Amino acid sequence: MKITLRFDRTVQENAATYFEKAKKAKKKLGGLKTAIRKMGERIGFAHAEETLPRAKTIEKKKEKKWFEKFRWFYSSNGFLVLAGRDAKSNEQLLKKHFEKGDVFFHADIAGSAHVIVKTGGKKIPEQTAREAAQFAAAMCKAWQEKLAGTDVYSAEYEQVTKEAPSGESIGTGAFMVYGKREWFRKTALEFAVGMDEGSNLVSGPKSAVKKNSKNFFIVHTGTERKTDAAKKIKKFFEKNGARVSLDEIVQALPSGEVSVELAK
Repeated sequence: MKITLRFDRTVQENAATYFEKAKKAKKKLGGLKTAIRKMGERIGFAHAEETLPRAKTIEKKKEKKWFEKFRWFYSSNGFLVLAGRDAKSNEQLLKKHFEKGDVFFHADIAGSAHVIVKTGGKKIPEQTAREAAQFAAAMCKAWQEKLAGTDVYSAEYEQVTKEAPSGESIGTGAFMVYGKREWFRKTALEFAVGMDEGSNLVSGPKSAVKKNSKNFFIVHTGTERKTDAAKKIKKFFEKNGARVSLDEIVQALPSGEVSVELAK
């Protein structure tokens, strides 16, 4: 080791200079050792991360409620309203879920969905009855034929039966209705699709959807394919932070061409 002495300083001053240098060197060495140790720990941790199997991210699917296999909505008064999607589900709806006290709705046109209001033994308000009639009007061939409206009737549980007149048979999804019916004449074909506070897609009559969602689209008969209309709806909801599948929106819309506009 080479030591340089300055002759213009005393022995004590030269010694003090080298003592200070030694202290600084020792301090730097300690810091260097700490840095080397931390670097080693980081390298080891990184290596461990690379060797550990990565956990797969699994997106939990929302569990569907029993009634979601049908078309459905909650009325402005909180009643659950259901409709069949086809002949088979029409049959299933009335056989398995139509109970005493429930009310049956049907458009007076061939190829209509069966609609029931689950009452829980309560009398349904006029608003709910009107919304159920609007639902039945939208869920029939009147929409595909682009009619302005159609007549709808309602009947009590005891009036609806699978028993056909003597010598006749009833196919899948068909039922007989006997007795006096309540009519809802020239019910307009108007529908709506929205998103509730829980970011769940809701659809049905405009008044019910308006009450149960912040933003919604009004749906009319039109010339636009359901898929194209559904893409517009999906884009809007996703822009506002909600996630919804395109298929879910398509299935919620009435059968046939549509036109959609964001409600103001």
